Amino acid sequence: MKKALLILLAIALCAGVYCGYCLFGKVMNHTETVYLYLDRDDDIDSLKSKLFAQTSPSPTLGFDLGTRLLRMEGNYKGRYAVETDASLLSVLRMVRNHAQSPVNVVVPSVRTVEDLAGRISDKLMIDSAEIVELLHSDTLMTRLGYDHQTFLGMFIPNTYEMYWDVSAENLVERLYKEHQTFWNEERKGKAQALGMNENQVATLASIVDSESAYNPEKPRIAGLYLNRMKKGMSLQSDPTVIFALGDFTIRRVLNKHLTIDSPYNTYKYKGLPPGPIRIPSIAGLDAVLNHEDNNYIYMCAKEDFSGSHNFAVTYSEHQANARRYVKALNERGIK
Repeated sequence: MKKALLILLAIALCAGVYCGYCLFGKVMNHTETVYLYLDRDDDIDSLKSKLFAQTSPSPTLGFDLGTRLLRMEGNYKGRYAVETDASLLSVLRMVRNHAQSPVNVVVPSVRTVEDLAGRISDKLMIDSAEIVELLHSDTLMTRLGYDHQTFLGMFIPNTYEMYWDVSAENLVERLYKEHQTFWNEERKGKAQALGMNENQVATLASIVDSESAYNPEKPRIAGLYLNRMKKGMSLQSDPTVIFALGDFTIRRVLNKHLTIDSPYNTYKYKGLPPGPIRIPSIAGLDAVLNHEDNNYIYMCAKEDFSGSHNFAVTYSEHQANARRYVKALNERGIK
């Protein structure tokens, strides 16, 4: 009798040790953090499958015991960081408590909401089509104070920390709050001093960004365009013509392109176009608000194709700069 009892105790002890090992031992044999992704369709069974797919040996007994101990049920969508020393029980507790690991979502300075949705959806659970559908919603735009022409100005390019399972609606609400944070009293005051509203600043900033990727030169370009506006001159910005044509492969704007009848054709219509031609960068926005006070009226890309520009006060100076640039284009066969 004693012998049988000892055997039972030994078996129970071994089972306890094994269960303890399954629950509290390292859940994965990995040397760096692994991320567990659970979408809206995942349940306990799929959690088990996904965890086992990255786990050796498969802790089936520990998983079943752990889910019962933690009373786990339902959906636990999210992105969870499994550290190198994580135990099965700690992972299950993390999932039960929705203790997600956030992702860094980059809002880039792109030309369309379709481009934006594609870039954002790569980092989130949301499908890009779902984001596009929401971003085309008249109801949403009206509620936030925008329309289809001005909506690109709502987004502030930056890196934002958020959860992988964020909904499309909460994503937009978060980005709208970031817009409000960016447009503090100081920036609003500078816009008012220019006689401009937020959309007008964003529109001019988008043109500045499209003219140059060289941030140190952007305040000078902004000053130039403001000079043209004060004088009642057309902006004559090539990027606005390209936007009007919708052909972003154009490398050289020709006279035939300037005939398009569009409010975005700043050769044909004076003043700012009705909205941004891309999501303006922070550097572009601040370049307008803190523009260089200069007398420049003309600019032309440098003939060395460095991405910077030659600036001119008089048309004759501009013509000389333009001839050098056209000569360089022709030599390179750029049409």
